[in-house]
Amino acid sequence: MSKPALGRGLGALLGGGRAAASPSNTPASPFAAPSGPVETTATGRAVRLVALDQVVASPLQPRREFTDEALRELAESIRAQGILQPLVVRPGKAGLELIAGERRWRAARIAGLKEVPVLERQATDREVLELALVENLQRENLNPLEEAIGYSDLQSRFDLTQEQVAQKVGRSRAAVANALRLLKLPDDVQQALKSGQLSVGHAKVLLGIADAPLLSSVARQAREQGLSVRQTEEVVARLAAPSASKPAGPAAAASVATRDPHVVDVENRLRERLATRVGVRYRAGRGSIEIRFTNDDELNRVLDLLGVRVD
Repeated sequence: MSKPALGRGLGALLGGGRAAASPSNTPASPFAAPSGPVETTATGRAVRLVALDQVVASPLQPRREFTDEALRELAESIRAQGILQPLVVRPGKAGLELIAGERRWRAARIAGLKEVPVLERQATDREVLELALVENLQRENLNPLEEAIGYSDLQSRFDLTQEQVAQKVGRSRAAVANALRLLKLPDDVQQALKSGQLSVGHAKVLLGIADAPLLSSVARQAREQGLSVRQTEEVVARLAAPSASKPAGPAAAASVATRDPHVVDVENRLRERLATRVGVRYRAGRGSIEIRFTNDDELNRVLDLLGVRVD
């Protein structure tokens, strides 16, 4: 099954077509043509060669991590085949600012290219951030933290709701909300998530721990012992109990029962679906579900997800 397109996608970014450049036998540049138009898109937009030094990185690029090994592999491909898709740029004060194609631009430097093909277009800061997010999400190049930071930047810079961000990048509102929750994790846990030591599944379980030092402690245990998401859930279940029912004093420890992992799993699934804190209390076939919200907008969002209309 093919992956659904996100937002307007790169087809719209490139004007509905794709420009390819033929490789050359010259190692310094895979293009035989001189600077100027190389090819046109389906809408007639000209792709031209420009000096590599004229192209500059964008401060709006959501991707922060570029692995050396992946860039070297791409550089080898560029040496052999050329850049098969032009960089998309806009005029800027320091040069031609990248909208899409920073990996290709970085790899072109490693490959020793002097010129690169570019497609120039006008774009606002909002469009640059949106399209950069779409490009990276389509190629699955962002780690979970970069994706969350990109959504947060788009939301805060341009005063967008989570629903509007979701529409811009072709994600569900729940997916955007769940990604943004990752930014609430302590810095050490975010670093572990970014480096791949912990997965998003681990993070979702850890977000159920309200106490930050305890959360970091469980995360460290998960890393050091190589715990699976299910095993981490079991650790959290042993530590957790409904706060409202915790008695004070020395009897508290004795009264905290181990929670059923299946109940914890249901609780985590509800948290993921509703993108907010949810508490499930269950005992002998009876119990309750508590859904928390912090403002009217969040309440309306939860009601909308539950299919409840308020006149």
